[in-house]
Amino acid sequence: MSDVAVVGAGPNGLAAAAVAARAGLSVTVYEANGTIGGAARTQPMNGSAAKFDLGSAVHPMAMQSQAMHELGVHDRVDFIVPELSFAHVLDRRTAYAYRDLERTGQELGGADGQMYTRLLGPLVKQIDAVSNTLLNPLFKVPSHPAALATFAVSTVAGMAVKDLFSGKFERAAALYAGCAAHVAGGSRGPANAGAGLFLAAAAHANGWAIPRGGSQAISDALAAEAMEHGAKILTGTRIEHVDELSARNVLFDTSAESAAKLSAAHLPERLSHALSGTRRSPGSCLVHYVLSEPIPWRDPTLAQAGTVHLGGTAVQVGKAERTAVRRGAAKPFMIVAQPSQFDGSRAPQGQHVIWAYCHVPLDSPVDMSRELEDMIEQAAPGFAETIIESHVVTAKDLEAQNSALVGGDLSGGTMDLLGSIKRPRISPDPWYLQSKGLYLVSSAAPPGPSVHGMGGFLGAQSMLKREYGIENWKAEN
Repeated sequence: MSDVAVVGAGPNGLAAAAVAARAGLSVTVYEANGTIGGAARTQPMNGSAAKFDLGSAVHPMAMQSQAMHELGVHDRVDFIVPELSFAHVLDRRTAYAYRDLERTGQELGGADGQMYTRLLGPLVKQIDAVSNTLLNPLFKVPSHPAALATFAVSTVAGMAVKDLFSGKFERAAALYAGCAAHVAGGSRGPANAGAGLFLAAAAHANGWAIPRGGSQAISDALAAEAMEHGAKILTGTRIEHVDELSARNVLFDTSAESAAKLSAAHLPERLSHALSGTRRSPGSCLVHYVLSEPIPWRDPTLAQAGTVHLGGTAVQVGKAERTAVRRGAAKPFMIVAQPSQFDGSRAPQGQHVIWAYCHVPLDSPVDMSRELEDMIEQAAPGFAETIIESHVVTAKDLEAQNSALVGGDLSGGTMDLLGSIKRPRISPDPWYLQSKGLYLVSSAAPPGPSVHGMGGFLGAQSMLKREYGIENWKAEN
């Protein structure tokens, strides 16, 4: 019998395995797919010679994550950090978010530049403290109360800029709205505004990083750390119920719904019902392109951006995101990543890989490739002529690729204020499933979505403390 079984080998599951293994426990990871990585996988598709990020492609939170630092990911992975973190296209105008906040403000100019730097400046200066606060449960006593207070004030100000005064600060508001729209649903609430602020601040602090070789490099680094300390990883192994596992503790890097099903008859009825009824964000439709040349942007500066947002003004972005919840938008907000502009290993020589997506209704089978192609074409005339391959992954397809992405929801559950607090339950130890040895460590638990590994990192520490009385896992290796 092993000490720990981890179900799911995404970044959170692998981080959990690494922490438990470094604490001296015997660990086995079970992954249903043939490869590890979950939403941080990179591989060919449909016989293509190119390598595609099946889930996430650009990783702001990996640069802010304590887990990635302490588990050696920053040492094992070559993170490429573009100087132009992201750009936002408004009709024929563009707003640029450089890693250098001062340069960003200068290029925005006037009232827009002053507002943007005033809004982001305090957060960028305190980015480590802000990250430590936000990449931990909301019910934890904050280690940096001053940073939390600054963030709260900035969130209120950001809501005003994005939702009330976007006409006055059009380009600054568009930059901020594009970051907030990474959280699906178009909420006007504080959770959406806060997430957007954190993403924007990260862009001007440690940057929006692209791992050389693709997102798989992050997963492989976490797996290497876990195996170096004795963990075993079994791929192509689907677990149907915890009773199959010969382990004292089981950590679920799965959806909340799957955790409830896998733990049937072991969880309190109320918690099992809550997990099974997790509120969901809209889904996503991804399109992976292989091009004969870089995107022929009308604005050539866009070629320097790791990420490009297409969708117009802050008002238009918000409207498109709210429309996506129920019926989808004819002109959606769109995120485009250009990894092969910075990493030539991703496609055959002379070719380029492009990763693009928009939000759609949950569980939608709709192919949005025509709408996305038209939007890029408007900003880059001649784009269609450069396409060698396109591979569409609908919201339903996303769940088929990775069962943790229920209905194509990349967020692990709705990320509004309630969804951020009740994740999966209101508790100072939210990973513990109120049944001995059972823990939820995926993005369905705090601190939520993005590739940072913190759900597994913190969830495993909860298990070590509760089950073994281990307070300092690093001292046990």
